[in-house]
Amino acid sequence: MNLKILASMLAVGAVTVPSIASARDDAGRIQIKAFATVVLPDGEITAVNTDIVGLPGNTQTKASDNVVPTVAAEYFVSDNFSIETICCLTQHDVDGTSGLPGAELVADAKLIPATVTAKYHLPLAGVRPYVGAGATYFWWVDVEPGESTLPLGVTRTTLSDELGLVLQAGLDIPLNDNGFGLSVDAKRYFVDTTARWFAGDTLAIETEHKLDPWVISAGVSYRF
Repeated sequence: MNLKILASMLAVGAVTVPSIASARDDAGRIQIKAFATVVLPDGEITAVNTDIVGLPGNTQTKASDNVVPTVAAEYFVSDNFSIETICCLTQHDVDGTSGLPGAELVADAKLIPATVTAKYHLPLAGVRPYVGAGATYFWWVDVEPGESTLPLGVTRTTLSDELGLVLQAGLDIPLNDNGFGLSVDAKRYFVDTTARWFAGDTLAIETEHKLDPWVISAGVSYRF
């Protein structure tokens, strides 16, 4: 479903872009993008390391989706290669899907996905598709125990900060010769986290989760 959304966005952009076929001279330029971004994480449990509570054997979880504003800053090393970083804060809950269906296990977990990618822009006039790859560091700045865990005596919940990989593809659509444009972008992250629930100083539950979110964005850009 996410790939279909991205393909539709790219197709619309390719059809509606105005014809701007001037020679490229992007080396040394900076591009700023303001996006509306959909964050679509997984959250599946991949391992249970500690369980003194006695979770049902078929317990599985899902992290909630979110829509957030994001900003990207990009520096063009040459006409076709650039380095990009993004800035955003996204918030998610983790709920049970089986074993504990509907149970809120993690609440209001706030994440900064510090990300840097290297991008290759296809040498085309007008519409400019690109692909990229890079590294990310998922930094959890605030995590609260889910409401369903409080009756079990849980007093603190943590999610581990982790390094990961990211792949990227998108399209820059110039609107005029003054640097303004539209952009669509899709990233697929590959990163996990370890969740821990504590009752006082006692580790009650420790589980490993696959996050691997799709991050799909659309917005405006300015190159200078």
